[in-house]
Amino acid sequence: MRNAIEKFKDERKSRIESNAFNKKLLSTAEAFNVESNKAQYSYNFSWMGRPIIQYPQDMMAMQEIIWNLQPDLIIETGIAHGGSLIYYASLLELIGKGEVLGIDIDIREHNKSAIENHAMYKRIKMIQGSSIDPDIVARVKQDAEGKETILVVLDSNHTHEHVLAELQMYAPFVSLNSYIVVYDTIVEKLPNNYLPGHVRPWGIGDNPLTAVNSFIETNQQFEIDKSINNKLLISVAPDGYLKRIK
Repeated sequence: MRNAIEKFKDERKSRIESNAFNKKLLSTAEAFNVESNKAQYSYNFSWMGRPIIQYPQDMMAMQEIIWNLQPDLIIETGIAHGGSLIYYASLLELIGKGEVLGIDIDIREHNKSAIENHAMYKRIKMIQGSSIDPDIVARVKQDAEGKETILVVLDSNHTHEHVLAELQMYAPFVSLNSYIVVYDTIVEKLPNNYLPGHVRPWGIGDNPLTAVNSFIETNQQFEIDKSINNKLLISVAPDGYLKRIK
């Protein structure tokens, strides 16, 4: 039985690695990434009743990471409707341990109420304020004390300056072999102002991916997990899964 399981894992690993050289598959995925973002594809999904505003592929990757890590704490910047908080909390509920800490500069009352009245709220805590405010980071540090395994997810303001500040401030919380996941690195690969009528302060040359590249240049504790790129192909976070290796 073990040989059959190991054979399956080896075959899967080989398939994933080969994706990096499959030009037709890569170009097809790139086309879908661009067009689906234009169509606001990520807004079509919910988890346990709450809008999640994420790609299913990224949520599958997060499920694998969370199940493998069994984290004691998941820190996420950016709450919106709270779907991802609920998602992470439900996985921790299945594991039987762990908490989710959400941070947002503006937790809207209707979202706050819906999250607080959800069955998974027992594993969730929320803090309102800027994720890069030193006072907020100090509160996060208090919540992180005594937590052995910590995972961080960044999904708030997507400008280079803000994301780089988040990376520098939240990377120290990440435990060895865990991740800091940076969403919306896809912005670098999309046309500027790809959503008509949606003018954003970020774009090509000023976005989460440029922040990731700057961070990786100066921080040797983390590396981009390219295997996740090759596995997902369709993602809002290409090169955004940073694994702590030291």
